[in-house]
Amino acid sequence: MGTSIKNITVFGPGLMGSAIAQVFAGCKDLKVTIFIREKFEYECMDKIKSNLEQLKEKGIIDDNTIEDIFSRIILTEDMKEATKDADFVVECIPENMELKQNLFANLENYCRQDTIFASNTSVMSITEIASKCKNKARVVGTHFWNPAYLIPLVEVVKADDTSDEVMDKTMELLTLAGKRPIRVNKDVPGFVANRLQHALWREAISIVERGIADAATVDEAVKYSFGLRLPKLAPMENADMVGTDLTLSIHSYILKHLENSTEPSPLLKEKVEKGELGFKTGKGFQEWTSEEIDKSNKELREYLIKMIYNK
Repeated sequence: MGTSIKNITVFGPGLMGSAIAQVFAGCKDLKVTIFIREKFEYECMDKIKSNLEQLKEKGIIDDNTIEDIFSRIILTEDMKEATKDADFVVECIPENMELKQNLFANLENYCRQDTIFASNTSVMSITEIASKCKNKARVVGTHFWNPAYLIPLVEVVKADDTSDEVMDKTMELLTLAGKRPIRVNKDVPGFVANRLQHALWREAISIVERGIADAATVDEAVKYSFGLRLPKLAPMENADMVGTDLTLSIHSYILKHLENSTEPSPLLKEKVEKGELGFKTGKGFQEWTSEEIDKSNKELREYLIKMIYNK
């Protein structure tokens, strides 16, 4: 499948931006330009190299592939050069609404009318991000998941004014780049996947807070039961499998007992107030040594590579 989009420009080449640039540069039909605003952003190439080396170690790619990917990436501090041929711009700058709004509004002074502006925000309203643009139809959400070079899903979010053509072109581009895009028809907080994820987190934290089980046990319950089958049997198919009648019966009994607070957990607030920030401080809901933290991060990537590439 081909695409009319050939030139991608990335703003904000941090953890997510560098991996997104890598994803697009992995497609031989695309050229990627990374706009460098601060000197430290040149480190993005080290991040990309580290990601690619990990894939090489697992036998997924070789040195020639790595060389090809780097050959399709250009870095520039010049806004005109970064945008002159851009067909698709993706921003991964900090989660600050005004910064995002102003970037897209400013880009209209540089880019063609048909250049698509995509935001990788995980929480902010795409409609609001587009509000300072004259051509709001070109603005779309593309929420990649960390690590972006491994997780297949990208949520393509339709803002109030996003055109169907922009939605279709974005879906086509992401498919070409090897991702699994999903169409999100309404611009709502959390889009689709984060709404599902944090509904689970809310109940998990509540179970710990209420003394039903400790944090390690909650994680064990997920990992060794429904968590194992989720990649193959997700909630909607599962509901049909057991029957909507049984699902109704279960929900009629259990939903009233589940956590339904619209405010963050008091236990979570207490942890933050005490400076128990998880991996950042070595203690959160559980205690973590530096070795355990490294092991968790390494094993996550190895697990994802095994799941996706069978390596």
